[in-house]
Amino acid sequence: QYKFRDLTIEELKNVNKTYPNFTFSMSTYTFKDGSQKDLLNFSGTIPVKYGNSYNIPIQLWILDSHPFAPPICFLKPTVNMGISVGKHVDAHGRIYLPYLQNWSHPKSTVIGLIKEMIAKFEEELPLYSLSSSDAARRSELLSYIAKITEGKTDMKSKNKIDGGENEGCFNKITVVGAGDLGIACVLTVAAKSAADKVVLLDPSEGAAKGGAMDLEIFALPNVEISRDFSASADSKVVVLTANYLGNAQTYLDVIQNNVDLFRGIIPAISHYSQNAVLLVASHPVEVMTYVSWKLSAFPKSRVIGVGANLDTERFQYILANLLKAELLAKDAWIIGEQGEDKVPSWTSCNSVANQTEAKADRNSREKVANRAMEVLKGRGQRSWSVGLSVADLTDSILKDKRKVHSVSTLAKGYFNINSEVFLSLPCILGTSGVIEMVKLEEDPLVQEKLQSSAGSIHDLQQQLKL
Repeated sequence: QYKFRDLTIEELKNVNKTYPNFTFSMSTYTFKDGSQKDLLNFSGTIPVKYGNSYNIPIQLWILDSHPFAPPICFLKPTVNMGISVGKHVDAHGRIYLPYLQNWSHPKSTVIGLIKEMIAKFEEELPLYSLSSSDAARRSELLSYIAKITEGKTDMKSKNKIDGGENEGCFNKITVVGAGDLGIACVLTVAAKSAADKVVLLDPSEGAAKGGAMDLEIFALPNVEISRDFSASADSKVVVLTANYLGNAQTYLDVIQNNVDLFRGIIPAISHYSQNAVLLVASHPVEVMTYVSWKLSAFPKSRVIGVGANLDTERFQYILANLLKAELLAKDAWIIGEQGEDKVPSWTSCNSVANQTEAKADRNSREKVANRAMEVLKGRGQRSWSVGLSVADLTDSILKDKRKVHSVSTLAKGYFNINSEVFLSLPCILGTSGVIEMVKLEEDPLVQEKLQSSAGSIHDLQQQLKL
């Protein structure tokens, strides 16, 4: 079934000469979309020096288009090993390397791939040793998973493994990222009593510093701080606030670093909370919501960005309270991109008041809206204000309020947008995320601006390596 069988066999012979400990077999590989294929794979250990010498277990799956397509690479930790999620390894043990991204036959070879793998692992060791109790718990969990596949267990045994409590009935939120925004989200969600439990999760080394440490010192009720992804298990909503904080040369580099960061986060989060709604607050929100959707493989309804929710709430408040235009405020929305390219729009409405106003003076609404937009420009988006917006959104989701919010959602198919991009649009939110999108008035200028935003976002996404 291999298209280039002779080339594949020749290369694997070379691998066997260099790494005679590898074992070869044919097994069934399951892809992300659920499809399966019998593929050649080999497993073994590679020598890595990180202070001491370590033998790192790996498994490489050889695609049937090899050597013109790169292998799919995984760590294969034993029961007493834990995976260190990082730049090159995600929570499932999948390995990501520049060598794989730039794979090109005949320059690229499996031997060359393994050499780069060793070099990268010597910079950042991908595995660590579990304590005996952790190893025992992991062994028990693996045994439980095996029983599930055989149909020999039920949820009661799961609850026992999880610690004796059935947390499935609780409204649990996980906030990923312990920066200022993450802490603001924890505090505002806790203050709004939107959740029964809030987990602040940050797998980075900085998790014990700054505000996260203060939260731990002044322990808030129902707030847990953790660096372990398993602490997020069974969350109803996962709020993503993590952002790359290093020095990057270009804006594209910053976004690509955020993508790399999410590659180590999203698979783990989606593994532990398979029915969660992902609420993205990382920057830029439209792109990172798209990235979260792709990496999680969740339905589009359960991956949303904070988008223009804060701007919309402010816009409506300014119209109603500062400009005394309450009728306008009820149907007013900020949509599109977050930032300078946001657009004011209006809900389609058949009320007598709005029809009369439109006939009397079609321009009056735009004049008032322009004044409101000028006031809105002076309002920055500080961490605590975004945190309040996040608490507002999580409250609507967890309590199934069916409230309308302007959030980043997949815009393909709307306003003649044909690309997979996320833009802020008015959506009804409930426990399953986006329940329905609200119809807006048809306005050629608004449509033109949204299509322009969609085009620029799509072009940016095309330059990213997912």
